Order: sequence, then structure tokens, then C-alpha cells
Amino acid sequence: MRKLFLSILLFSFFLTIKGHAKENFFEEAKKNYENNKMEVSKFLFQRNIVFNPKDAKSYLYLAKIYNHEENENEEIKNLNTTLLLSPDNEEAMYMLINIKLKKSNFSEVKNLTKKFKIVCSKLCDKTNGIEERLKDIEATKESN
Repeated sequence: MRKLFLSILLFSFFLTIKGHAKENFFEEAKKNYENNKMEVSKFLFQRNIVFNPKDAKSYLYLAKIYNHEENENEEIKNLNTTLLLSPDNEEAMYMLINIKLKKSNFSEVKNLTKKFKIVCSKLCDKTNGIEERLKDIEATKESN
């Protein structure tokens, strides 16, 4: 009888875990992000990643939150994860290009910009701005 009880209890536990694995906190996290509730939003995106570790959008929003918090290391980690899961994510690519421009990492900016031009659909107008900033930085570097 005890074995049956333990078996039922264990089975119920696995069903509960399996049910929670399908949970998705993304929409609630996004609403909090849009309402500028960054801490709640960050917690919910992180929680969503626990249950949905391949959700590139959650990593992207975490990168945006870390950008808001001026935590560049965490922003870069989350952008890289976004691009690992979704290599054509133009928003993540654009954010990473901006970081690399600030750090004057020209070779990476050029490589990312090439990829960006191929995949862009919504942010294509940003390409000219990237190239202008890159030219300005290179001109400043040459004049020094």
C-alpha cells in the first residue's frame, strides 16, 4: 500500500513539473517592461527562461533591461544568447553594433553590419547611421 501511495505521489509530482514546464511568463513580463516596471519584468523574463530556455525574445528583453540599468556585461551576454538562438534577430544585432561602435571595435562592427544588411527588414534605415558613425570614428582615429 505504501509503495502504491509513493508511486501515485511521485507520478503526481512529475505531472506537476511537466505542466509547469509549459508555462510562459513572456507576455506578463513584456507588459511590465512596457509599463517601466523593470525589476518585475526582469524577474519574469528570467523565470520564463527557466521554463523556456530557448526563448530568444526573453533574452533580448533582458538585454534591453540591462541596457537601461547600464549593465553592459549582462547586456552583451544576453544579446549574444539572443543571436545564438536567433541569428537573424536584427534588433539584437543593432544593439550589439552600437556597443561595438562605442568600444571602437571596427572589425566586429563591419562584420555585424554585413550580416545586418542581409537580415534587416524593419531596421534597414539604421544602416546608413551605422556607416556614418563608423566613418566618423575612423576619421577621428586617422587624424590622431
